[in-house]
Amino acid sequence: MGLTLKSVGRNAADPQNIKSAAAYRTAALAGNPNVGKSTVFNGLTGLHQHTGNWSGKTVLTAAGSFELDGRGYALVDIPGTYSLRAGSAEEEAARDYIAFGDADLVVVVCDAGALERNLNLALQILEVTPNVILAVNLMDEAKKRGITVDTARLSGLLGVPVIPMAARRKKGLSELKRAIADFAPPPYAYTVRYSESIENAVNILEMPLENLLDGRLNARFAALRLLEGDKRMLDRMDEFLGFSLAGHPAVAPALKQANDRLRAAGIRSGAVGDTLIAGIYDCSERLCRQCVSGPAGYGERQLRIDRLLTRRLTGIPVMLMLLALIFFITIKGANAPSDLLYALFERVGRAMCRGLDALGAPEKLTEALVFGVWRVLGYVVSVMLPPMAIFFPMFTLLEDLGYLPRVAFDLDAGFRKAGACGKQCLTMAMGFGCNAAGVVGCRIIDSKRERLIAVVTNSLVPCNGRFPILIALITMFLVTGGGTGGSVLAALALTGFIVTGVAATLLASRILSRTILKGQPSSPTLELPPFRAPKVGEVVVRSLFDRTLFVLGRAAAVAAPAGLLIWLAANVRVGDATVLSSVTGVLDPVGRFLGMDGVILTAFVLGLPANETVVPIMIMAYAASGTFEGYENLNALRQLLLANGWTTVTAVCTALFTILHWPCTTTLLTVKKETGSVKWAVLAALLPTAMGAAACAVIAHLFG
Repeated sequence: MGLTLKSVGRNAADPQNIKSAAAYRTAALAGNPNVGKSTVFNGLTGLHQHTGNWSGKTVLTAAGSFELDGRGYALVDIPGTYSLRAGSAEEEAARDYIAFGDADLVVVVCDAGALERNLNLALQILEVTPNVILAVNLMDEAKKRGITVDTARLSGLLGVPVIPMAARRKKGLSELKRAIADFAPPPYAYTVRYSESIENAVNILEMPLENLLDGRLNARFAALRLLEGDKRMLDRMDEFLGFSLAGHPAVAPALKQANDRLRAAGIRSGAVGDTLIAGIYDCSERLCRQCVSGPAGYGERQLRIDRLLTRRLTGIPVMLMLLALIFFITIKGANAPSDLLYALFERVGRAMCRGLDALGAPEKLTEALVFGVWRVLGYVVSVMLPPMAIFFPMFTLLEDLGYLPRVAFDLDAGFRKAGACGKQCLTMAMGFGCNAAGVVGCRIIDSKRERLIAVVTNSLVPCNGRFPILIALITMFLVTGGGTGGSVLAALALTGFIVTGVAATLLASRILSRTILKGQPSSPTLELPPFRAPKVGEVVVRSLFDRTLFVLGRAAAVAAPAGLLIWLAANVRVGDATVLSSVTGVLDPVGRFLGMDGVILTAFVLGLPANETVVPIMIMAYAASGTFEGYENLNALRQLLLANGWTTVTAVCTALFTILHWPCTTTLLTVKKETGSVKWAVLAALLPTAMGAAACAVIAHLFG
């Protein structure tokens, strides 16, 4: 695949046609996950970025550009992958763009501290094209661990440019830009040599392939794929070429002869792939022995920490302790800011009343806008913003530190015993922030069966919209003591409810894997990346803007119109009763059977657009005043609930149903989009609801 400088179209949303007519050259940015690829991409492109879907795939990618010496260069950040032997949609997208896309060259980002593992992908890409630049990132972290990489020697061995980098510190970015701008096809590039039997078979195929492909694909790469026999890859090659490569008259006889030679050498057709993988690993190890040095046992410290965090007897307890600590800090830190925010909204609401009265607005309009829209919005913002502003940065710090993959490792065995995929614990963790985001994250799971299990069960862990309800119920009814001791107990109680959600996820996954989604669990690669000191300032800013304010904005956009609808339901009468009281009356028998009442069940039903509106609906229904009355603290709200027959059992059942009930509208629409079927969205709503109803009914009849 020679270096060609060409324009490939103007559709910026399609990464396979990403380069504009003004771009001089396009580079694909490849690499394993957790090597700092996104940091390199952001450092090269700055604000000149956009995202789009791969053609025919639900895989988001980013594209950007930079200028140097008056020329424009396009950069496509393809999904992270460990291998070109793809399984998931992301890996297939990465492989297809490298093998069949229009990039002029590929920049492979590696982790200097884990170069032997990362070189495997680089060597596979070199089999596709020699037009490669190796960006050895995280050189600063490797240096702290006593690891040195001789990049000049590695460049000489590979025959391609090798750029040392510390992208987070902005080091090496200008050198990489210059390397992209000055790149020319290398006269020599490293070629992985396999066993004599494999090489003889490749030689048989290369000559007819060279003549047939005419540079459209690397003949050696095509020969290896034919010998390997990966059907999905061969189908993709045929699609790209427009004809069957294996069945072509110029290739079929040579392929039969090559396979006969392999069988004569004792190599089964299905074993060629394993032989190739072993050969690449051996080459990577040999290269690193020549170019990488470090103190004896330089990885021992991380191994000791990993033994503590991933050992069966200590990994889960440490995880629960950290989770409880995060909840304690969240609960303790959110109380005062929530009170201040609510007081601020109340003052603004009173000012709005005075202003509307001065303008001569009708009384009902004032009530609808202030006591409906504004007060519901104020409640949602004041209750949600402080906990999220604390929880999300702390969760992001653990993510950047590298702890979450350890959690996935700890839970992997449990998910596989449930007939699901170990990667599901990662998508479950995403659900703590937003279940819709967790559903989208299920794309990382290769198996369609296991991906469906993860999608359908994601809402069994509470999202940020349900945390405030749980915290309020725990504080009002389960842990009534104040001070630090009360906060500790509240954090432990919240952790218990979260563990209940995780247990429900495992149970639901097992039920699905034994019934409508039968199959054997796969064994995916779960990498434990090195620990890295997170940049606290960047993490706080990113989590506040990318997560907290984004989720809060979405909740506010739903809460404002929901406040109006709730007010209308509480004020519009049908006969002698309001719409709201009529609905609560109809649902009351079912609610009481489940340990709650009609008001609580109605609040959950009307809260379908957003869980954040559940408590405001309860307040308006219980107050029976047609307006959302303000409650200056949780104690005042507790008195309202007690006056309406609440008990500890009611609070427990409501908390359980908060975790185990249908997901919000956004999540259901996301499930439908990701699965392409309404039936899976319906199942995603019915399954948690059935589990929640069963659990609540049992508790209500045992303790009620």
